[in-house]
Amino acid sequence: MSVRTFSRRFRDEVGMTPGQWLTRQRIEHARRLLEATDLPVDRIAEEAGLGTGASLRRHMALAIGVAPLAYRQTFRAKASGGAGS
Repeated sequence: MSVRTFSRRFRDEVGMTPGQWLTRQRIEHARRLLEATDLPVDRIAEEAGLGTGASLRRHMALAIGVAPLAYRQTFRAKASGGAGS
Protein backbone atom coordinates (compact mmCIF):
# COMPACT_ATOMS: atom_id res chain seq x y z
CA MET A 1 0.00 0.00 0.00
CA SER A 2 1.37 3.40 -0.88
CA VAL A 3 1.80 6.15 1.70
CA ARG A 4 -0.82 8.20 -0.11
CA THR A 5 -3.37 5.36 -0.07
CA PHE A 6 -2.66 4.61 3.58
CA SER A 7 -3.07 8.28 4.52
CA ARG A 8 -6.34 8.56 2.62
CA ARG A 9 -7.77 5.35 4.12
CA PHE A 10 -6.60 6.30 7.60
CA ARG A 11 -8.25 9.71 7.30
CA ASP A 12 -11.46 8.12 6.00
CA GLU A 13 -11.59 5.68 8.94
CA VAL A 14 -10.31 7.84 11.80
CA GLY A 15 -11.33 11.31 10.66
CA MET A 16 -7.86 12.84 10.83
CA THR A 17 -4.45 12.41 9.25
CA PRO A 18 -1.95 9.97 10.76
CA GLY A 19 0.15 12.94 11.93
CA GLN A 20 -2.83 14.57 13.64
CA TRP A 21 -3.73 11.27 15.32
CA LEU A 22 -0.18 10.78 16.57
CA THR A 23 -0.02 14.31 17.97
CA ARG A 24 -3.35 13.78 19.74
CA GLN A 25 -2.06 10.55 21.29
CA ARG A 26 1.07 12.33 22.48
CA ILE A 27 -0.98 15.14 24.03
CA GLU A 28 -3.22 12.60 25.79
CA HIS A 29 -0.15 10.87 27.20
CA ALA A 30 1.22 14.21 28.39
CA ARG A 31 -2.13 15.00 30.03
CA ARG A 32 -2.05 11.71 31.93
CA LEU A 33 1.50 12.44 33.09
CA LEU A 34 0.50 15.94 34.20
CA GLU A 35 -2.39 14.47 36.17
CA ALA A 36 -0.50 11.62 37.81
CA THR A 37 3.08 12.84 38.32
CA ASP A 38 5.12 15.78 39.50
CA LEU A 39 7.52 15.53 36.55
CA PRO A 40 8.71 18.85 35.11
CA VAL A 41 7.09 19.99 31.86
CA ASP A 42 10.29 19.44 29.86
CA ARG A 43 10.49 15.82 31.06
CA ILE A 44 6.82 15.21 30.28
CA ALA A 45 7.35 16.60 26.78
CA GLU A 46 10.22 14.17 26.26
CA GLU A 47 8.26 11.22 27.66
CA ALA A 48 5.28 12.02 25.45
CA GLY A 49 7.40 12.33 22.32
CA LEU A 50 6.87 16.07 21.88
CA GLY A 51 10.52 16.98 22.37
CA THR A 52 10.61 20.18 24.40
CA GLY A 53 8.47 21.99 26.93
CA ALA A 54 7.91 24.75 24.39
CA SER A 55 6.55 22.22 21.90
CA LEU A 56 4.26 20.70 24.56
CA ARG A 57 2.98 24.16 25.54
CA ARG A 58 2.27 25.03 21.90
CA HIS A 59 0.47 21.75 21.16
CA MET A 60 -1.60 21.88 24.35
CA ALA A 61 -2.59 25.49 23.69
CA LEU A 62 -3.77 24.55 20.20
CA ALA A 63 -5.52 21.33 21.26
CA ILE A 64 -7.17 22.27 24.56
CA GLY A 65 -6.46 25.95 25.07
CA VAL A 66 -4.42 25.75 28.28
CA ALA A 67 -0.78 25.56 29.29
CA PRO A 68 0.55 22.37 30.89
CA LEU A 69 0.97 23.86 34.36
CA ALA A 70 -2.51 25.41 34.28
CA TYR A 71 -3.89 22.02 33.23
CA ARG A 72 -2.08 20.33 36.13
CA GLN A 73 -3.35 22.89 38.64
CA THR A 74 -6.92 22.63 37.38
CA PHE A 75 -6.90 18.84 37.41
CA ARG A 76 -5.47 18.68 40.91
CA ALA A 77 -7.97 21.25 42.19
CA LYS A 78 -10.82 19.13 40.80
CA ALA A 79 -9.31 15.90 42.16
CA SER A 80 -9.02 17.34 45.66
CA GLY A 81 -12.52 18.78 45.67
CA GLY A 82 -11.54 22.31 44.63
CA ALA A 83 -11.63 25.48 46.67
CA GLY A 84 -15.33 26.07 46.05
CA SER A 85 -16.56 22.67 47.31
